[in-house]
Amino acid sequence: VLLSLPQEEDSEEEPKLKYERLSNGVTEILQKDAASCMTVHDKFLALGTHFGKVFLLDIQGNITQKFEISSVKINQISLDESGEHVGICSEDGKVQVFGLYTREGFHETFDCPVKLQMFVLHEGEGTITNVQWRTNLIAWANNVGVKIYDISTKQRITNVLRDNVSLRPDMYPCSLCWKDDSTLIVGWGTSIKICIVKERNPTEMRDLPSRYVEIVSAFETEFFICGLAPLADQLVTLYFVKENDEDFRARPRLDIIQSLPESCEEISSDALTVRNFQDNECRDYRLEHSEGESLFYIISPKDIVVAKERDQDDHIDWLLEKKKYEEALMAAEISFKNIKRHDIKKIGMSYINHLVKTGDYEGAARKCQKVLGKNMELWENEVYRFKTIGQLKAISQYLPRGDLRLRPAIYEMILHEFLKTDYESGLETLCSPLWPNYKNNMSYRYTYDQRYDKALEIYLRLRHKDVYQLIHKHNLFSSIEDKIVLLMDFDKEKAVDMLLDNEDKISIDRVVEELADKPEYLHVYLHKLFKRDHHKGQKYHERQIGLYAEYDRPNLLPFLRDSTHCPLEKVHGIYYFHEVTHVSRMGNCRRALQMIMEELANVDKAIDFAKEQDDAELWEDLISYSIDKPPFITGLLNNIGTHVDPILLIHRIKEGMEIPNLRDSLVKILQDYNLQVGKPLYQMDTDSY
Repeated sequence: VLLSLPQEEDSEEEPKLKYERLSNGVTEILQKDAASCMTVHDKFLALGTHFGKVFLLDIQGNITQKFEISSVKINQISLDESGEHVGICSEDGKVQVFGLYTREGFHETFDCPVKLQMFVLHEGEGTITNVQWRTNLIAWANNVGVKIYDISTKQRITNVLRDNVSLRPDMYPCSLCWKDDSTLIVGWGTSIKICIVKERNPTEMRDLPSRYVEIVSAFETEFFICGLAPLADQLVTLYFVKENDEDFRARPRLDIIQSLPESCEEISSDALTVRNFQDNECRDYRLEHSEGESLFYIISPKDIVVAKERDQDDHIDWLLEKKKYEEALMAAEISFKNIKRHDIKKIGMSYINHLVKTGDYEGAARKCQKVLGKNMELWENEVYRFKTIGQLKAISQYLPRGDLRLRPAIYEMILHEFLKTDYESGLETLCSPLWPNYKNNMSYRYTYDQRYDKALEIYLRLRHKDVYQLIHKHNLFSSIEDKIVLLMDFDKEKAVDMLLDNEDKISIDRVVEELADKPEYLHVYLHKLFKRDHHKGQKYHERQIGLYAEYDRPNLLPFLRDSTHCPLEKVHGIYYFHEVTHVSRMGNCRRALQMIMEELANVDKAIDFAKEQDDAELWEDLISYSIDKPPFITGLLNNIGTHVDPILLIHRIKEGMEIPNLRDSLVKILQDYNLQVGKPLYQMDTDSY
């Protein structure tokens, strides 16, 4: 049962630990008794109770052995490294050390309650409430502070004074924990100190111990410390939480913190709903840990909770709970060798289901490629699901390809559905590289069913070589009237020959109409028509001049020579118009303007050309050419007002030259000028002209 309740239930921050109650035999024990202490061995657990009993438990909490030690509370239990001998001290002052499997050992009684068993290394500073032994170093706490003793040199190294002197040490006992062979963590009241035992420089020893202690970190916490344990370079801290109301007890907290020299950073914080937490005091809680597995045991009188680091499966659980399916799938793929409870394919299917549920059918279909892989059964199930929700189009483009193939019936079902409900999409799908084995089958099936119009469209989309044979064989000329462009796209030479051979079925006018937006195709058709018969397409000859000039200049003069249906004056104008366009595109604008003025003698076109190019040199050329041609001057006066200063043109007109409609042109110039400046420049007596 997960007992962690984050402070913010909707928090997006993933928990660091997971929790479960130690049950089985423990549940039975705590119904009749209460836990007072516990120690952890790699192989088993040893639990002491308020009624003086010691139980050996497996890691699931099942009872393997039971010892009746005393009639009063067990204060502490110690085990040797092998797990074969145990030392037990109880509230009545008795200490017992014996073999777990031989019961050989000794018993000793002291004058006062014994909190732990030890040799007499120090006395006279009150009750010793905690002791922790690591290699040659022993640390213990009494009413004054914490002492560290070096067994190898038989020297006491240091005395770390207690900070919270106002707190009763029996109600708020000291917590001691060795992080490694030289680092001791001390927690007392609301203060934490991290102490490192270091070797003293031989030149500094004199009468001092060979080792000394440096406090590398000291800081205050918000709540009262009940227990400490290391977690890599971080600390796990068990807190007793007491609010302002003295009678109110909140749930204990288990935090992971990062120690700093004078403060700490909270990494995670969980409030634990242990049984009867409202009745507990700070001294009722213990924190024990198993170094090898990063297991943390929170002991209280009526409950034992196990905290452990979350593994990759737990991480994936959290991602799925938060609907972060993409991240969950990625995490599973990266750690596929380490996950035990999760299956990559099942996570992927959950992701697909989520995308479908949220309406992202394209995303769901795209994920099918990655998730379903080579599992053809899953593929078929998904195809049927997408059909049910009307989304076959979404999944069709992601179906297995290459050597991986679904049953032909699946592909045919999709095609039939498309061609029935979404014909254009059906053709688009059919013509994709995904369907090489089914394209021809569909066209053959339509042919077999005598649905030749459908077969024809598939043939055209597929660029099937037999399309022309199909048209002739089944007389489909009425069906190709709106497909002439498709035929030309496929093979314009064959298409034109077929159209010309069957003029009685598809008229020249209809073909020209269909190709109106494809001038290059129209030229090919009309050119071949002209080669066959100079007179059949005569009404389009004038139009052909432009087509030849644009797409087939070498054949323009032969066409003009052989056609008797093009008026010479129009031929001249059209020909030179296209010549001008060609020269202009080549970048020779001055030559193009010269052709307009000299060959076409069209001042309006010359002015329009100069306006398009917006080049001062072209305007100068145009004025110079026009200055001795009165009709050209009239055209310039009427049109250049916004591009060239008309005064420049007027000054260059020879005195005495008769200019057609000069009066009207000058009035227009003045009107244009007034519009530009917003008020009349001067009054002019135009009658004098």
